Amino acid sequence: MAGTPGVPDTRSAELEWSRGDRARAAAKLMLGWVALLWLLEVADALSGHALDGFGIVPRTASELVDVVPASFIHFGFAHVAANSVPLLVLGFLAALGGIRRFVAVCALVVVADGLGVWLIAPSGTNTAGASGLIFGLFGFHLVTGFVERRPLGVLVGLLVAAIWGGSILTGLAPTQSGVSWQGHLVGLVAGVAAAFVLRRRADRPALRRRRASQGPQEGGLYRP
Repeated sequence: MAGTPGVPDTRSAELEWSRGDRARAAAKLMLGWVALLWLLEVADALSGHALDGFGIVPRTASELVDVVPASFIHFGFAHVAANSVPLLVLGFLAALGGIRRFVAVCALVVVADGLGVWLIAPSGTNTAGASGLIFGLFGFHLVTGFVERRPLGVLVGLLVAAIWGGSILTGLAPTQSGVSWQGHLVGLVAGVAAAFVLRRRADRPALRRRRASQGPQEGGLYRP
């Protein structure tokens, strides 16, 4: 419907502003997240690596409380540096689709990955780091466009696969010493599952308008 004559139609500007606000919120969230990881690693170094105890030691009941904190702890600055860029980019892309859904995706991946590490990691190991979440976000981006039948989402998934696909495959190899391929694998599977569990539904108002334009059905009633 056209705007009222003499009155500027601001709907497009509002839509663009909304997208800009969403991008700024996603950027601030991920910059803050990555900054927190670095601050925690600084605190860990200053404390003589006392925070490393928040990693997950498998099949020890008391370690279940570390399922979530382990995703924020790293074993040295090289470790957190390696995770910072992919977490920043993949997290930003996911947060553009909505902060609440992004938080839900991250929560699902972090908890599932932590529990998976607790269950299947080798005995006597201590696992920590954001790489499980990174693999989860990769899996989420890889399939969510296909699940929701959104061309832009498919394109994002293909770009993500082209950039990080090789690193992901390497991280899944069980031959790497000191790398939790179990955590990577569980995170990847959890991210794919999140794409299905948290997929966005069809735009209901747009669907109703489209059906209304097709005329009444079944005695003047519209299907829900």
